[in-house]
Amino acid sequence: MAKIEVTHVGSLPRTQEVVDFIFAREREEPFHQDAFDAAMAKAVSDTVKRQVDAGVTIVSDGETSKISYATYVKDRYTGFSGDSPRNAPADLKLYPTFLKRLAESGGTPKYARPMCTGEVTSKGQGELEKDIANLKAAMAEHGAERGFMNAASPGVISLFLQNDFYPTRKAYLDALADAMKAEYETIVAAGMDLQLDCPDLALSRHMLFNDLSDDEFVRIAATHVEALNHALQNIDPAQVRIHICWGNYEGPHVCDISMDKVFSTLMDARARYVLFETSNPRHAHEWTVFRDRKAEIPEDKILVPGVVDTTTNFIEHPQVVAQRLERFTDIVGADRVIAGSDCGFGTFAGYGAVDPEIAYAKLGALAEGAGIAGLRAAGAAA
Repeated sequence: MAKIEVTHVGSLPRTQEVVDFIFAREREEPFHQDAFDAAMAKAVSDTVKRQVDAGVTIVSDGETSKISYATYVKDRYTGFSGDSPRNAPADLKLYPTFLKRLAESGGTPKYARPMCTGEVTSKGQGELEKDIANLKAAMAEHGAERGFMNAASPGVISLFLQNDFYPTRKAYLDALADAMKAEYETIVAAGMDLQLDCPDLALSRHMLFNDLSDDEFVRIAATHVEALNHALQNIDPAQVRIHICWGNYEGPHVCDISMDKVFSTLMDARARYVLFETSNPRHAHEWTVFRDRKAEIPEDKILVPGVVDTTTNFIEHPQVVAQRLERFTDIVGADRVIAGSDCGFGTFAGYGAVDPEIAYAKLGALAEGAGIAGLRAAGAAA
């Protein structure tokens, strides 16, 4: 049987206790560190158990302790203060009544996005080491054999924590790459796969660089990958995952840059595993890019298409999941495809469009669909 592994992008719904602790820290309100640490350890254990029960074979800690996938760096690195300007994605600006509704419904999470106002240096790996210990303990307890841990890429940090210190964008990216290098290496040294979250390679086109042409943006995205690859120079690409997306929000997405435009840049990253959206209705057709440009996909790359959506409460039918996976197994073979999600289910602490119970039901459908696709692939090969 051709088994198709099952994973997801990383973030999962957090309990209210976890959210309360995270925002107490965010607002610099008093809390007991021991109680915080105990709550995180328990929540990670529960999160890993639910993944295993759903059929996920490559698990994460759900990014439980982080306020968000990018801005957590302000708590672990020096050089950040104040606040960055908010800039709504260009597609939402085209539909102001929807943007207003989204904001009024709590769909635009409120948390600190400080500027870079000083030299970026690590405060040490203490918080990361707690996260790693929690994930490894949970995996051992619940029988998960393989795990991954998310980390922000230099490019996505530069998107959300904008530069007001370094003389140029490149200088800022270089400083971020140097600072994040130890975090990346610590994750891999602990036996985890490292996932780099890189929405800057797509989302930032219509969020920060909407005044540029696509070609001009692609040149900027290439500098982001160059900085990332520098930070990964001591890490085997076989232990690295990269995730690209156009923004994990329900919206028009009519300003998204195409996968075809960013394809080469994405393939240039020193990462074996490539995670990308294919359930998003504005990008579901782009599996054909992988088909038509198959010759440009390095033979060691593993494709991890998002075959369940993370912005709606529809639970995909396992047959739909299987069909979506088969588009890619037909291109590169079942041994080079892993079932994934479009994005995270709990991108920001306390916020997620998908009900927590439905999020895990989607992961269950993901696993069931992967099983169906694996059986079909085995049958075709027999």
